[in-house]
Amino acid sequence: MNNSDNSTAHISTYYDRQVKNTIPYYECFHKETINLVKVAKNNPKVWLDTGCGTGSLVGQAVNHFDNTLFILADPSMEMLSQAKKKLVDSSQDKIRFLEPVSTQEIMLDDIERPDVITAIQSHHYLSMKDRIKATSKCYDLLEENGIYITFENICPLTPEGIEIGKEYWKQFQIISGKSIEDADKHMKRFGVEYFPITIQNHLSLLKDCGFRVVELFWYSYLQAGFYCIK
Repeated sequence: MNNSDNSTAHISTYYDRQVKNTIPYYECFHKETINLVKVAKNNPKVWLDTGCGTGSLVGQAVNHFDNTLFILADPSMEMLSQAKKKLVDSSQDKIRFLEPVSTQEIMLDDIERPDVITAIQSHHYLSMKDRIKATSKCYDLLEENGIYITFENICPLTPEGIEIGKEYWKQFQIISGKSIEDADKHMKRFGVEYFPITIQNHLSLLKDCGFRVVELFWYSYLQAGFYCIK
């Protein structure tokens, strides 16, 4: 079982250090998200980052978007505490934190609709029922023609593909400094503590929620990134 103070395998205070040897290309997820927003939504007014974790994405994005209000949401109080520490030197009129909340429960009654919503490595912890609620909530909150970007762990199409993918990912973790025992432990979380779905199921879910544009734009190891336009 997860002994962390959040849904991930890592205690919030060590998350930034440990995630780099857990998820291949993790830092690229943030860089490519920012690059994509620059192209698809050049000057966003409001950017909601749900499942914000320790605030790493917003910590980078604030340096690229001068006129954007960033709203950070996460169900873990400990993660939000780390994010507040990380962003303490950022202009406070550009940053707003919600109280601990899961995506599917977010309310933004007094805030202009976001034209960017991001969910990076957060919704695969949800059951299918709650994943649908969370994705539908992002659609409902988003401004017309706004962009939704999500990265998640994914499930290969076949049982053999799952085993190969897990071993491939495990070897990355060992090469990156994890012990064999810790890498094995992480692979055992697959389908038990987080619940990946296939790329095809992701695309269908996003279309079913109403997005008029649904695209895969990143795929490596057992992670994938998608963007959608309302």
